[in-house]
Amino acid sequence: QVSLVESGGGLVQAGGSLRLACTASGRTFSTYTVGWFRQAPGKEREFVASMTWGGGSWYVDSVKGRFTISRGNTAVYLQMNSLKSEDTAVYLCAATRLGGKVTTVPSYDYWGQGTQVTVSS
Repeated sequence: QVSLVESGGGLVQAGGSLRLACTASGRTFSTYTVGWFRQAPGKEREFVASMTWGGGSWYVDSVKGRFTISRGNTAVYLQMNSLKSEDTAVYLCAATRLGGKVTTVPSYDYWGQGTQVTVSS
């Protein structure tokens, strides 16, 4: 069992930056693909970015060039720059044993509770 906890959300003005972190308890997730998703009120959960244990990374088109996913020894990070009001959402991290480009919600086995990101215009 992998338990995930997100941190780093908050309120930021448009154009600002935030860095989200996803940490795992129970076991290391060094052999998992970790993804970031977001869900705005009334909308479906949306893939944002993912990184495999080998370092391959993928992004949704709307965040390319602004968001960067990275892995440390004990956490996976999402650096978010040039934030826009449309980035406002609850951001969740998730983990899966699958490799490669994994972008769908059902493909992930473990989920965190999420952290709120609010971008004011």
